[in-house]
Amino acid sequence: QVHVMESGGGLVQAGGSLRPSCRAHGSIWSAVAVAWYRQAPGKEREFVASITNGGITYADSVKGRFTISREHDWKTVYLQMNNLKPEDTANYSCKMVIRGAELWGQGTQVTVSS
Repeated sequence: QVHVMESGGGLVQAGGSLRPSCRAHGSIWSAVAVAWYRQAPGKEREFVASITNGGITYADSVKGRFTISREHDWKTVYLQMNNLKPEDTANYSCKMVIRGAELWGQGTQVTVSS
């Protein structure tokens, strides 16, 4: 059974960096699109970044600070987060599109202290 799992979150001071990853387990197929989202307590989930064969897209709030990248086999995707701010605190989850199915992970918590 295919499932998606995120890892690499944590607690960091403002200005610091983290590099969470998102990996597809149990699939012989590769993703064709992957997107990162985040949800802070009491707020709606918001788009952060995505990567497809057509290109990369970022939310305005993270442009210039976050970089999305992938392994060659499309089974692992990273989100390099630099110059983190307290407002980046959220649960970060990824969505992988594999053979037409949208698969979500449980997320990884990122907490940025001021």
